[in-house]
Amino acid sequence: MIKKTVTGFVAGAVMAMTGQAAMADGHGEITVAYFLEWPMPFLAAKAEGKYEEALGKKINWVSFETGTAMSAAMASGDVQISVSQGVPPFVVAASGGQDIQVVDVAVSYSDNDNCVVHADLEIDKDSAGELAGKKVAVPLGTAAHYGFLRQMDHFGIDVSTLSVVDMAPPEGAAALSQKAVDFACGYGGGLGRMKEYGNVLLTGDEKEALGILVFDVTTVPAAYAAENGEELTKFLAITAAANEKWNSGAGGDEMLAVIAEQSGMDMDAAKSAIATMKFPSVDDQLSETWLGGNAATFMKGVADVFVTAGSIDAALDSYEGAVNTAPLKAAKGM
Repeated sequence: MIKKTVTGFVAGAVMAMTGQAAMADGHGEITVAYFLEWPMPFLAAKAEGKYEEALGKKINWVSFETGTAMSAAMASGDVQISVSQGVPPFVVAASGGQDIQVVDVAVSYSDNDNCVVHADLEIDKDSAGELAGKKVAVPLGTAAHYGFLRQMDHFGIDVSTLSVVDMAPPEGAAALSQKAVDFACGYGGGLGRMKEYGNVLLTGDEKEALGILVFDVTTVPAAYAAENGEELTKFLAITAAANEKWNSGAGGDEMLAVIAEQSGMDMDAAKSAIATMKFPSVDDQLSETWLGGNAATFMKGVADVFVTAGSIDAALDSYEGAVNTAPLKAAKGM
């Protein structure tokens, strides 16, 4: 089930690449993909029209439910920039032959992506072995999917004994609430709702200690980066400025209110979600910890886990070529 869904999606994405890729930026506009119920500082800049002002063209902002859908939209030429795509869906697409690149670290969020077990089961990390044979909702090919596989491996649970259902986080939360599944994995608003019905197995800190990092990246088709480097640099500079404003506290509740409205959340939900998120500075992103080295190594680890799980057929030898730091380095000087 997992293999069929994820590899089928990759095949669809690769097939889409061979079709006509009508680049929207050829018509004085671009399309940018992002997530609702995912409160991030860039949304404040989006609301103020700062991106359009900097780029000097119309931007079509389109919300997506999964990073796998973002990959397909970039493959078909419908999307030029994807903000906060999960690393696993990026790795799945790149491993399948799609020529896409990571251009910045959008957010790190170990506590905002997790698996939740229904409270009625009374299962925690000390009794996680009891999950064998259970039914779980997982958005396949996403960061939550990778985290799920790594956690099951940590607890010694054979994934083949589980009934794995492919569900986006909002649907997974609904299924958990109705006890249609025993546990569910997800992120954002969906994870928030899951927690109303159960408990997480591991905290963000516990996952990080196991090497289960959770971060999203801004991604683009390689052709777009090559042909529109200056435009991409301006886009990343606006994002970096918004992150800096948020990190400094200068934006305050006023900025949070705009972010909440833009992400389709109420203030309390947005405040709770963003409190678990970290937005690395440009210097941090360019360091060895992130894009300067560790990110490509981490992607290789994700790919190898997916190969072992039968989710993808093969991994690339290295993912260094899938990381393009030139636009972000240029943005630093703007």
